[in-house]
Amino acid sequence: MSEMSVREAQADMRHAYVGGAAGVFASGVAWLVAGIVGLAVSPYGAVAALFFGGMFIHPVAILLSKLAGRPGKLRKGNPLAPLALEGTIWMLLLLPLALYLAAEWAQYFFIAMLLIIGGRYLTFATLYGTRIYWLLGAVVAASAFALIALKASVATAAFTGAAIELLFALLLFRLARRETGATS
Repeated sequence: MSEMSVREAQADMRHAYVGGAAGVFASGVAWLVAGIVGLAVSPYGAVAALFFGGMFIHPVAILLSKLAGRPGKLRKGNPLAPLALEGTIWMLLLLPLALYLAAEWAQYFFIAMLLIIGGRYLTFATLYGTRIYWLLGAVVAASAFALIALKASVATAAFTGAAIELLFALLLFRLARRETGATS
């Protein structure tokens, strides 16, 4: 059995996870819930909602991928699997910093998470072989700087993250449909 090429590995990533749309959508929903909690409960409740909701992003993405008729897992031997894991570990290592910042000002948690996630999305361009992730990462990161300048509330920051991710999830679902030849 020959080794998988980078293009084959990227195609496997796109196929398994609907071009990444399932994960971006699940993340957008987590941000949306955090925004609602920020309005209805408290800023620190919103931090908890995004923190704990984030733990469900990958399982929900797998479920959504399977509901879309995809496997929700990579083929054995996909050489990009370690990069996906490394990006996740990098993100998890930065979570304590975001939580530390939240102790001073709850909005800092959301700003930090936007920067962390924006940076992580940049690696998705390589994982999925789709340049749209450079745009997604840049928009997410730029929104963090805009929210700092605006001194935005927790709910505004959370709803901003939700809006960006849900919009890009729709674009990614559309790209995935186009790649498989489905009509939209």
